[in-house]
Amino acid sequence: MRIAVDAMGGDNAPEAIVAGALEAAELLPDAQIILVGISEEIKRLNPGTKVEILSAPEVILNEDKPLMAIRRKRNSSLVRCLTMLKDKEVDAIVSAGNTGAFMAGASLIVGRIPGITKPALAPVLPTELARGVIALDLGATMDAKPENLYQFGIMGSLYAKTVFDINAPRIGLLNVGVEPEKGNDIVRKVFSMLAADDSLNFVGNIEARDVMKGECDVLICDGFVGNVLLKSMEGTAQSIFTGIKSSIVDGGIKAKLGALLLKDTLRKFKRQLDYSEHGGAPLLGINGVCIKCHGSSNATTVKNAILKQAYRLVKESAVDKITAMSGGEKNE
Repeated sequence: MRIAVDAMGGDNAPEAIVAGALEAAELLPDAQIILVGISEEIKRLNPGTKVEILSAPEVILNEDKPLMAIRRKRNSSLVRCLTMLKDKEVDAIVSAGNTGAFMAGASLIVGRIPGITKPALAPVLPTELARGVIALDLGATMDAKPENLYQFGIMGSLYAKTVFDINAPRIGLLNVGVEPEKGNDIVRKVFSMLAADDSLNFVGNIEARDVMKGECDVLICDGFVGNVLLKSMEGTAQSIFTGIKSSIVDGGIKAKLGALLLKDTLRKFKRQLDYSEHGGAPLLGINGVCIKCHGSSNATTVKNAILKQAYRLVKESAVDKITAMSGGEKNE
């Protein structure tokens, strides 16, 4: 198995990317990790011999316009990764770079699985249970049609079975109420489609306030609503910890002693809300394994994206399974 890693993508590149890739390489003796990027920058970090280095002299920056960057920076680390995946030179790619360029490049260069109308970005959102909830789509398809969202449910269920070993994943539909008649026309149509599919364990509508309760394993929504949900949760978590820290600092000796007693509990809770524990988000529906990490990913995030997602999805032939589900032809 060969996994290409965009060494130049992300706020902490190349240091965190290289460090995470090296950690993953130590744990995956049957996989070859290829670091793609400016070779001089990678080599100065002394990556050793467990990883391969492939030179790519250009970098797509966060401020670059996605489509223009993909077309003009053909020698960038991201485009080289995507091209190798298209040409079957690698089995998966991982990047923490420009999200728009990643998604546009995956669709344009690698292409969608035949029969899949729209791709979906599927990160894991934190819940009260440590397992979290797979949410899709959180940014790839802003204007989804009912058939798109229905396919998201099927792909999300397969992802939950493949990577998280959930036998009958509970599928929930993000809505403004739990009743079947709630929501707009699109959501009501999707509800009917999911409910009619006996192969899915559809549990009905889920309100945003209940997402973190872990009432479903897979949450379905369009990219616009999903991205708003994601950013709201990130902001809320940040505000909670900022508030706790301020209260401890301003609360005197009792607050500080209490914080000391609760240190391990608070650390566990923070880790439960930490995206780096889950790694990245697969772009499901693309004709190859594409994992997108958060832009501020650290070495742990990159390691987990390679170990828990890229490696597992390739090992379990997830793309072939989605292809079979969609009625397309199997990858060769």
